[in-house]
Amino acid sequence: MKLMHCPVNGWRPIQEFSYGGAFRPMPPPGECSDRQWADYVFHRSGAAAVKKEWWCHLASGVWFIAERNTSTDEILRTYLYGEDDRHE
Repeated sequence: MKLMHCPVNGWRPIQEFSYGGAFRPMPPPGECSDRQWADYVFHRSGAAAVKKEWWCHLASGVWFIAERNTSTDEILRTYLYGEDDRHE
């Protein structure tokens, strides 16, 4: 059984989670150009890599970020939004 670590609830079966999409910093809507906004909304890299993603633990409603290698499907770490000690 595949497990994922929820930062609040600990190790849980993967069936208890829902993928919420790629985590990407949003440009300030009132300050960015149309080109910057369109790039944020429409342009994403589909290349295999380590990516930050939003995930939700469905039983508790906790949203968090997981760093996952999309090539191997290995989840490297999980943490609550704002608790990342690594800066982009």
